[in-house]
Amino acid sequence: MPYRRLPNTDAARIKALKTAIEKAETTDFQELQISTKVLHSAKVVLAHFEGLCARYRQLFEIQVKANKSFTGKVRNARMYISHFVQVLYMSVLREEIKEKQLEFYGLENLNQVVPDLSSNDQLVEWGQKIINGENKRISLGGVPIYNPSIAKVSVMYSLFKEGYQTQKLHQKATQRVMDEVAKYRETVDKVIFEIWEEVEKSSNNIPVDQRIERNREYGVVYYYRKGEIS
Repeated sequence: MPYRRLPNTDAARIKALKTAIEKAETTDFQELQISTKVLHSAKVVLAHFEGLCARYRQLFEIQVKANKSFTGKVRNARMYISHFVQVLYMSVLREEIKEKQLEFYGLENLNQVVPDLSSNDQLVEWGQKIINGENKRISLGGVPIYNPSIAKVSVMYSLFKEGYQTQKLHQKATQRVMDEVAKYRETVDKVIFEIWEEVEKSSNNIPVDQRIERNREYGVVYYYRKGEIS
């Protein structure tokens, strides 16, 4: 005798509910294998679960699309900040800028090594330090660094930071709906289980082969163990 197993994907869960509902709606009331109470629950649960899954897909697609644009902003900000720091170090080596002024940028203990900009959070932190440091040095009478200028660095940094905040909002929204989907799966599985229990109970008095075929019409999924004939 094969065994049944509840769906393990959201698409399979939706299919199981739809199959049972469609079969019930095309069957005479006297021949229904599930109760009207369970059928009603299935319709309500299906509508809500499909809505959640559709909402998650929509938010995820928005996040992916936004990330393509954001990737370019990250690359530009990292390149401009890194280049600026290198030019700053060269100015120190040429004694155009005093080494002590590296303190303005938070670079005094890095042995003229470009800070780690590999993560977005590090890019946020160091970008702001570099911009603040250059503005402070200039305000004290220092000659501005050009190629790149701090104005250009600031533009690239602002675009990156704005994009980063937007991405975090997208991620938060997507995660919230994903959590709702995960939480609601328990309800979906419970209804599917109730459907299958009623379907199997209503066909207990007929031969196994006929029973299995009849139950499958309501979406019950059976698996054969190794060595069993399907």
